[in-house]
Amino acid sequence: MKIVILMASPNENGSTSILADNFKRGAEQGGHEVEMIDVCKLSISPCIGCIACGYEGDCVLDDDNAIVRKALLSCDMVVFATPLYYYGMSAQLKAVVDRFCAYNSSLNRRHLKSALLSVAWNSQDWTFEALAAHYKTLVRYINFEDKGMVLGCGCGSPSMTRMTDYPQKAFALGSSL
Repeated sequence: MKIVILMASPNENGSTSILADNFKRGAEQGGHEVEMIDVCKLSISPCIGCIACGYEGDCVLDDDNAIVRKALLSCDMVVFATPLYYYGMSAQLKAVVDRFCAYNSSLNRRHLKSALLSVAWNSQDWTFEALAAHYKTLVRYINFEDKGMVLGCGCGSPSMTRMTDYPQKAFALGSSL
């Protein structure tokens, strides 16, 4: 299986990358091909809602989103890896998700598998409610098959994250595919 991880943390060596790297290692050990795309290093403009794409065509915005589009339309699974920013995904990932508009039908037809990896400083039991709801809505709308979520509470720094069982949970999720 070909897996694309959309890495969406502007902190290159942060807690999100710990989960993503562990997931990748687990999936690769299971024989899967994994490509990690650091969306924070790409130049991707927000969707302007012009609908010139007709929900299934070329976007009028000529930027690096073409890289993401090509990868997602040729893979079997997408993994959203994002820190929790004010109870949602990072702005960089949100821009990518909003641009799904131009290839919405193609994504729906692909029936991709998906997963969510996220970390947060907060450790309250409600910390990930909004992000998890958004992810589950995407899964339902775009016809993804959810393979799981690793939601790391209390992962405010890499050292904090390494002391939890969340890196192992991410590895296990990747290994289980």
